[in-house]
Amino acid sequence: MITNGKEPHVNKIRVGIKKLNNLLSLAKIPLQVATQTGHILVEINPAPDFCKFVCQKSSSILCDTCVSRLQDKNNSDFFHFTCPFGLYNFAVPIFSPKDYPRLYLIGGQVYSEEAQYHKYMIPVDKLAKEKGLSTAVIAKTIGQIDTMEMPQLEIYERMSKYIAHNLSESINTPNTTVARLSLEKELLEKKIIDLETKNSFLLVNPHFLFNTLNTIARVAYFEHAAKTEELIYCLSDLLRYNLKQDNNLHPLSDELENIKKYLYIQKIRLKNRLNYEIDIPETILQHRIPNMILQPIVENALLHGITPKHDVGLIRITAEQQGNSYFIYVSDNGYGFPDEVLKSLTERDFSKIETTTTKSGIGLLSTNKRIQYFFGSSYGLSIKHSDFTGSTVCLFLPVK
Repeated sequence: MITNGKEPHVNKIRVGIKKLNNLLSLAKIPLQVATQTGHILVEINPAPDFCKFVCQKSSSILCDTCVSRLQDKNNSDFFHFTCPFGLYNFAVPIFSPKDYPRLYLIGGQVYSEEAQYHKYMIPVDKLAKEKGLSTAVIAKTIGQIDTMEMPQLEIYERMSKYIAHNLSESINTPNTTVARLSLEKELLEKKIIDLETKNSFLLVNPHFLFNTLNTIARVAYFEHAAKTEELIYCLSDLLRYNLKQDNNLHPLSDELENIKKYLYIQKIRLKNRLNYEIDIPETILQHRIPNMILQPIVENALLHGITPKHDVGLIRITAEQQGNSYFIYVSDNGYGFPDEVLKSLTERDFSKIETTTTKSGIGLLSTNKRIQYFFGSSYGLSIKHSDFTGSTVCLFLPVK
């Protein structure tokens, strides 16, 4: 919301925001541009109703806590703070000409996972009386405040620094394209999409889900349903592994344990239609790889190679080392890759895959990108064989 579109700096901010539409569409967090005195010039993403109804002096002025922090002379750079009600906030300065008011990009107004207990300590009755609102309205606004994990908040902070930098450029040099920031923008968008994908995968607290699965497994144990118990524990372990969000390298043996659980569950589902073999030399098992590198390849072999078959399908995972590099092979006896994907993979033209809607191709593209991100462009994914007798996907990796 633009509170005064006639002010020249507001118009420049609006132009700058328009250039960032793609990035801002990923921002699921309150964001406002405000002056140092607390006047909201642009509301990019609205503040929670709790902040508007209970804390702010008006719809266009920030709360007293925010204003006091903005006016603190020690806060000349990025800073974050927690309000009296426990909400996490951050502010990034927007550098503008001397004849402009000092501007900030204000974000947050959410609970971190560690601080969400504060919402249960808010004196609802007292606030309702002070604000002349019903306790139901106050309680509803409290319930609508979002909770986020700190890794996600840190990504939004990085994104906000980028936005503030661009808005500073728009105000000072509105006709200049800041090409040097385009790569950072692309990386930020990708990281936010990754986080949102992970978060949307489970709409409930993961610990609650794991505890529930383990409880069901114990019930299965007491009912002497051994196979059901084992399936539930496998699923629980799979979810834990899949939700890892770090950028560390893990032993290949950890990845293979995850793959074994995945294939075990699938064999229970497909029964005699699926067999699998894993034969990796001990000397290779401790080489370190990013987590979830093999999962898309194995899943692709199962979904597009084995599932369409009417007879017995076989997935084999093998490896060999040559000097300071090694190869992991994922083979199946399915029907091979679709022609358009195979052509792009054979020519190593991954850009064509990116424009298709073929899930198998997109999974392979993602794996290839992640390998090259960690190890460099000399490494990656290739297709060693693909026809009506089956496919073999090869991962070329360095010894780490």
